[in-house]
Amino acid sequence: MKLLLKNVRLQDKSTGLEIKDIFIENGTIAKIGRELNLEADRTIDGDGYFAAPGFIDLHVHLREPGGEKKETIETGTLAAAKGGFTTVAAMPNTRPVPDSKEQLDWLQERIAKTAAVRVLPYASITVRELGRELTNFEEMKEAGAFAFTDDGVGVQTAALMLEAMKKAAELDMAIVAHCEEDSLINKGCVHEGSFSKVNGLNGIPSVCESVHIARDVLLAEAANCHYHVCHISTKESVRVVRDAKRAGIRVTAEVTPHHLLLCEDDIPGLDANYKMNPPLRGKADQEALIEGLLDGTIDFIATDHAPHTAEEKAEGMQLAPFGITGLETAFPLLYTHFVEKGILSLQQLVDLLTIKPAEAFGLPFGKLEEGAAADIVLLDLETQREINPLEFLSKGKNTPFAGWPCKGWPVLTIAAGKVAWEEKADVLA
Repeated sequence: MKLLLKNVRLQDKSTGLEIKDIFIENGTIAKIGRELNLEADRTIDGDGYFAAPGFIDLHVHLREPGGEKKETIETGTLAAAKGGFTTVAAMPNTRPVPDSKEQLDWLQERIAKTAAVRVLPYASITVRELGRELTNFEEMKEAGAFAFTDDGVGVQTAALMLEAMKKAAELDMAIVAHCEEDSLINKGCVHEGSFSKVNGLNGIPSVCESVHIARDVLLAEAANCHYHVCHISTKESVRVVRDAKRAGIRVTAEVTPHHLLLCEDDIPGLDANYKMNPPLRGKADQEALIEGLLDGTIDFIATDHAPHTAEEKAEGMQLAPFGITGLETAFPLLYTHFVEKGILSLQQLVDLLTIKPAEAFGLPFGKLEEGAAADIVLLDLETQREINPLEFLSKGKNTPFAGWPCKGWPVLTIAAGKVAWEEKADVLA
């Protein structure tokens, strides 16, 4: 398959934005240049849209198997493509859990049949994510596991986590952690702060997260393991990760768009679309996350895309499940509120969604250059429109950002040399 992208704007380090063409052959970017006249199976007029490497999201919930009412691999990866993501890593808190070669083989087969973009499957650290017995790491790596995590629950026993890290280090694999100390969760549904007090709700204290990270970075140092912190949310957690990096510990961290954009002060009432785990923290935490992203303490951005049904979210703040959707809104929200406001440059934002996660995990993706994988997203940086959950390709419509006006909308996504999604086929064809 040969594709020719004409008239797209590319970032040039020395000259800024330039109009160029991109020729794609056999899933690879074969040539980038001006006014290319090459024979192709399809020629697409990019109409001056900005071209970026396909985004990488290393924290998504595709829900399949077991949660198909919320999402499937097919619908979740179509949502990813619409959001400009060409590589996603699927969390293992499904039913059944990918905790054996047989289950991971099934998952890989399902991905091959139904996924619109590249999916990297996590394997669980422990059997059934129960925190009692380690899975067979060697077997899971051979079956194609991307990394190991019990995302959704924290591994509570330090001895078991240390053993997991040692095994992962032997295999040159990462341990990825959802950090919560169960004895400190307090049956909370929101952050322990002003919102929980005003509304009489049990709160999850910041130390519930940060104490787990503090424990784990020391275990990672002892094991010489790559340890990655999921969805960091508190100022204390940022401090721990910063100190660990200064000490030479191999730790990386991610932050979500919603924790960068919102804090507990923004929750309008008992709306479960504002319920996520970790919860929206205090204003000082939000500011620390932005600072940590800018100074490199936090390595990259991941959405923690977590679709739920409308019926589940209608159960209210106390009973509804944690989580919001994120794949289709991430770039427009971040571009509008960080690039347009001068907090990040366009290149910095693109890097945080492409080359930075790729570098953190040694992935060969996230570059738009000759010889690289043909993962490309075209972005309309000018048109403004409101976020409308009814237009989501994800089954999950659960977002706190409905009605937010944004620029930076993807219009075309190419994954591994094939068009995975396009907004205006009649215009772009």
